[in-house]
Amino acid sequence: MGGVELARPLYFWLGFLATVAGVVLHLPMYLHGADMHYRLAGMPMDLPMAIGMALIVAGLAVTAYGLIPPGALTARPAAEVRVRALDDARMRPAHIGLIVVMSVAVIIDAMKPITLGFVAPGMAKEYGLKSALNPAGELPVALLPLAGLTGTVLGSLLWGWMGDKIGRKPSILFAGVLFIGTAICGVMPDFEWNLAMCVAMGLGAGGMLPITFSLLAETIPARHKGWVMVLIGGNLAVAYLAASWLSASLAPTFSWRVLWLVGLPTGVFLILLNRFIPESPRFLLAHGRDAEARAVLARYGAAVTPQDAAEDAARDVERVEDEHAGGYSRLFRRPFTGLTVAVVVLGLSIGLVTYGFQLWIPSNLQKLGLDQQTADRALRDSTLLGLPLIFISAAMYGLWSAKKTIVTLSALVGAALAVLAFSGETLAQDRTWLYLLLAGPIVGTATIAAVLAAYSSEIYPTRVRSRGSGLSAGMGKAGGVAVTAVLVGGAAAPSIGTTALLGAIPLILAVVAVLAFGVEPSKGAADDPATPAPATTGA
Repeated sequence: MGGVELARPLYFWLGFLATVAGVVLHLPMYLHGADMHYRLAGMPMDLPMAIGMALIVAGLAVTAYGLIPPGALTARPAAEVRVRALDDARMRPAHIGLIVVMSVAVIIDAMKPITLGFVAPGMAKEYGLKSALNPAGELPVALLPLAGLTGTVLGSLLWGWMGDKIGRKPSILFAGVLFIGTAICGVMPDFEWNLAMCVAMGLGAGGMLPITFSLLAETIPARHKGWVMVLIGGNLAVAYLAASWLSASLAPTFSWRVLWLVGLPTGVFLILLNRFIPESPRFLLAHGRDAEARAVLARYGAAVTPQDAAEDAARDVERVEDEHAGGYSRLFRRPFTGLTVAVVVLGLSIGLVTYGFQLWIPSNLQKLGLDQQTADRALRDSTLLGLPLIFISAAMYGLWSAKKTIVTLSALVGAALAVLAFSGETLAQDRTWLYLLLAGPIVGTATIAAVLAAYSSEIYPTRVRSRGSGLSAGMGKAGGVAVTAVLVGGAAAPSIGTTALLGAIPLILAVVAVLAFGVEPSKGAADDPATPAPATTGA
């Protein structure tokens, strides 16, 4: 298993098998609904489903026990060391393998919240929910993404804590088992059960990307880290491609429910990749697992270095500043004020596009007259058309300029949204232009999110870097909460023009903010906690 053993392998695999069995016991009820096009609304739960739910709960508990290392809560601190890939290290086959595996993990993870937009039309129809296709419904279908988004916010906090307490690898594996368990969303007869399962799904999905980046920070050489983070983060667009392809291929025959049931095979696949997922060397050292730590360090060309006096002084400065000036408020004072404004505006715009435009575009295309399969194929083809943008952006970020990459991508996506805002409804009849313009908001927004994640982890000096990264990620979720909360509050279902304009305006403002206040991160030095990245404002 990549030189790192699970804490209690027998219990982990027993819990995993129990969870899989619990999901399988739900499938007969789904299959019995075939004659009704798998409409299960209002049907009572049968005995196999009840047994299956009990097995899933027990399986998750046993899985957690199998993953938690003995003494995890009382580990000795490892603050006296830090782990980093050597600056002059070359990319090894192990690095390439890690990038591939982490990319697969991010794709499987991101498919969960992305699927919300594709299940919304069918779910609204089956449960009689208020949506773009059914304005007369009572409960808004927007409750579903609000539940999922709430889960991702909580998951970001919970999985961040778990990553430090039980390790990065166990946290990823538990998320995978949770994905399997929440696949039963596809068989829930009541909308309320779907909401509960959606929160649980969000818990697992919320923490995957930060944990992935944490692993990369200790294994990828500094000079390659930026473009690697953009490349892996850009797999959000690949996840959208997978979700749209599955919806176009399977949903017309097996209903929207099959899109949730896909969580079973994808979750199992993620678990089977466990032997290729390393553990954080620093975490291993903290738990006295020095031999395993040395094996991981040797494999990735990383090294352990003692904290020096400069780093101790930096931590002392941070502690004093926090005691006298608060935590996140430090980001909004000189010399970070303008830079933080740019990060906040860009983060909010990403959330507004993702949970405003992207979430409702499957419904809005159907509202414009496209049938479900045609609409999903349009989104699939648009995403496929825009995929090269991920690789181009990674190269731009690593070889050209981080700041100019953000400005270029934001301007392109903002322009595409502006055209869709004023011509989107007529463009539904012109497939070529529609596909081209949809590629920007779908692939471009995912790429901007990846670039911002990498950028915010490099532009702030050590003493506020974690807060800066957390702020940029949190703003994306805040934009999503704002959009879904307004819809849940009773606003009319958004049209394609409204959602496009809602994303275009803040993106254009973000271009201005980054041009005015953005900085160019230093290469290599940003990874050294003793050497702050440039953080003065100005173009």
